[in-house]
Amino acid sequence: MSKVYLTGAGPGDIELLTLKASRVIKEADIIIYDNLVNKEILDLAKEDAILFFVGKEFGNHSIAQEKINEIIYQASLKYENIVRLKGGDPFVFGRGGEEALYLKKRDVAFEIIPGITSSISVPAYAGIPVTNRGVSCSFKVVTGHESADKNCSQINWKSFLDDETIVFLMGMHNLNLISKNLIDAGKDKNTACAVISKGTTKEQKVVVATLEDIYKKAKDLPTPAIIVVGEVVKLRDELNWFL
Repeated sequence: MSKVYLTGAGPGDIELLTLKASRVIKEADIIIYDNLVNKEILDLAKEDAILFFVGKEFGNHSIAQEKINEIIYQASLKYENIVRLKGGDPFVFGRGGEEALYLKKRDVAFEIIPGITSSISVPAYAGIPVTNRGVSCSFKVVTGHESADKNCSQINWKSFLDDETIVFLMGMHNLNLISKNLIDAGKDKNTACAVISKGTTKEQKVVVATLEDIYKKAKDLPTPAIIVVGEVVKLRDELNWFL
């Protein structure tokens, strides 16, 4: 009987891959993988495994999500062990829920293998704890991938005013609008902010600035990148351990 493993590949560093994810990748007959998956992880696959790329890049969404759902389903009709491999965690803005529901409706057996999400691990590798006693007792994770234009965004910017730490995933291309909309909504323009590019990898780069200045200072950083807004960013001066 075939089974689909909706698997998180973690934030980038291959050593942050879970043991369970590593096992199913090694056993997979086909791996359907995203753009953000570290290619070293694919080297774990057995020699005759099929590697099927369905990644999306900004401005070039080569395969629609509906098509990806069908690719996974069709693979379940042909192969015994199917790994759907996603960067980070499949249920944190990874559309893993949509894929699971699609398989459920078609009576396809599946298993969720969580991955370490970049929303906590990437700031950690930059020396930024998303929570810290006396500084931040909560954090919010937000998609920055949709348009941040206030006229078409589903984001309620005023809802962020009381949030101590905000982490935006996939928001680099909207960095200017994100910072502007937060300030327009009432967030202090001097709030500490960081952009972390290619986090947990050897190419990791970090830029720290105020919310007002972050776009000017970080706009040229390569993707993938995440944005952290909040006073926890200031702890980086003491906790910067990753070189």
